Amino acid sequence: MVEIKSETALDAMREAGRVVARALAAAQEAAAVGVSLRELDEAARTVLAEAGAGSPFLGYRPSFAPTPFPGVICASVNDAVVHGIPDDYRLRDGDLLSVDCGAELDGWTGDAAISFTVGTPRPEDVRLIEATRRALEAGIAAATVGNRIGDISHAVSAVAREAACGMPEDFGGHGIGRRMHEDPHVPNYGRPGRGFPLRPGLALAIEPMLMAGGRNAYTTAPDGWTLRTADGTRAAHFEHTIAVTAAGPRVLTVL
Repeated sequence: MVEIKSETALDAMREAGRVVARALAAAQEAAAVGVSLRELDEAARTVLAEAGAGSPFLGYRPSFAPTPFPGVICASVNDAVVHGIPDDYRLRDGDLLSVDCGAELDGWTGDAAISFTVGTPRPEDVRLIEATRRALEAGIAAATVGNRIGDISHAVSAVAREAACGMPEDFGGHGIGRRMHEDPHVPNYGRPGRGFPLRPGLALAIEPMLMAGGRNAYTTAPDGWTLRTADGTRAAHFEHTIAVTAAGPRVLTVL
């Protein structure tokens, strides 16, 4: 069932979104050569605690997962596409890191992700990150009243194709509100003019995940959570929670 949010609800989600943005900024600021992924998780936990917010990630266990998720962020390094566990791995010069974070505040949820390099960036990683950012921007731009979910999906996939990148076909964005994952599903592939119609008050998490090798294939790591590119090439991930409004898309997960 798709819930259409009131302006009051969207304003509450905006506050949760601000917390997410601060947590991601704290994780990125803490990320440096020699710092562990667990330390980045602690930086994000501190932001959530100071805001009086909970984490929709911590303890989350969907049907595919063998264990509850142990962190408040997903920290995915290099060939990890999404769902990386924040463990004792210490960042190395040139790593490509994607950080995904959510927050629950006053009964409403925000969800966002960023990708960046640690230390000395590789030119090909910079191109991948920028292509993924463009895919997110294109998806957001398509989230207008009168369009459909397929228009968002098509916009995201068009950027991925132009950049010769692959994307995991089984994963994409989602509705969001009182829970992190709500209807409708927002695929990263789709045909324009198809799917659920976009109406004012619809809240969505749009999240392209681009894989540099150009293939759509991925594998699941032994931890049962982390998705990795099948060919070992690098991946990037960006996400924003947005609201469809009569005035255009409203991004809820920015500072």
